[in-house]
Amino acid sequence: MTYCVGLLLDAGIVLLSDTRTNAGLDNISTYRKMYVFEDTGERVIGIMTAGSLSITQTTIAKIGEAIASPDATPETSIMLAPTMLKVAELVGMTMTRIRADIDGKLNGVGQHSSATLIVAGQRRGGAMRMFLIYPEGNFIEATDDTPFLQIGEHKYGKPLLDRVVTSQTSLTDAQKAVLLSMDSTLRSNLSVGMPLDLAVIEKDACRITFQRRIDANDVGFREMSEAWSVALRDGFSRISV
Repeated sequence: MTYCVGLLLDAGIVLLSDTRTNAGLDNISTYRKMYVFEDTGERVIGIMTAGSLSITQTTIAKIGEAIASPDATPETSIMLAPTMLKVAELVGMTMTRIRADIDGKLNGVGQHSSATLIVAGQRRGGAMRMFLIYPEGNFIEATDDTPFLQIGEHKYGKPLLDRVVTSQTSLTDAQKAVLLSMDSTLRSNLSVGMPLDLAVIEKDACRITFQRRIDANDVGFREMSEAWSVALRDGFSRISV
């Protein structure tokens, strides 16, 4: 399975994804689920994926082909699209076409596939925006009232985000929030696993300003996880019924 979370804040964007895929208890693998497309200073787009690997990997490959094509236009390439809304539309249409093609091949054996994506970024002169794209290609957008989006096994990490994240949250606190949200998910669901990919995009930078891969032996993440466990136990013990 998967857990990916994105925060859209006044100060910038924070993205975090795991890398575990699970096709049964005896078939667990590691695949990147965060992809970055960057024209430094001009635009930056991050895409995180959940669901069928055949859909998500083909979608990312097709997006890359459209960018590299000598015939690329604002109607075909996310790096030429005039707005982030158009970027979301292009990504959604690409995924929908691929899903329909794959489902057509699977119908004969009574199976179907699906995927969801988070698309976030900014172009020079435009606003930062973040979208959750559904399997059908339609999408919703993060807002000041709901400044984070999740895909995959989101239920374990959502309560913490609901309590601490607002659009005014700093990028430093936002990184802590998504990492602790992931830690809660890792503890409660074995289908989500390390290593993790973390990326930060500061407002108006139009580039990735910080990127980090966190593996199972990462000392900083382990210390944060242990400190969070201690804080929860201490808080629990202080509350009376």
